[in-house]
Amino acid sequence: MIKQLFIILLLSSCIFAANNGIQNRELPQSEMKSQNEHIAKLAASELSKTLPQQIDKFTKLIDIKADKATIIYIYEINIAPKSDATVKSEDHTRMKEAVTLGTCRSSRRFLEADILIRYIYTSATTQAQLFKFDVNQQSCFQL
Repeated sequence: MIKQLFIILLLSSCIFAANNGIQNRELPQSEMKSQNEHIAKLAASELSKTLPQQIDKFTKLIDIKADKATIIYIYEINIAPKSDATVKSEDHTRMKEAVTLGTCRSSRRFLEADILIRYIYTSATTQAQLFKFDVNQQSCFQL
């Protein structure tokens, strides 16, 4: 009796899904790409509403934007009294590892959807670009 109810329930759900146009298929690559671009644009738009935002004593998030399926975070760092060259050479590896680890933990869903996350850090004093890191799902596997 239970087996028959289970079969009826299963068939009913299949018929219901078919009648309501629910599809069980993978999106074509072009649709997936378009969807990811739209998601990146919406995310950037929503996240940028609270900017600028002071992150810590030295770092301020000044802009978030989207470029195709990439979300771009732009930070400004107060590096005084260090020079741009010193920060680039001494802090690059440490920053890249910290940013990648943090992104892999906090933005896993974006990365799983093949949305790239880019971080650009500029000097508050000179406006020169200090770092640029791209984080994708593959970056997380390399940690």
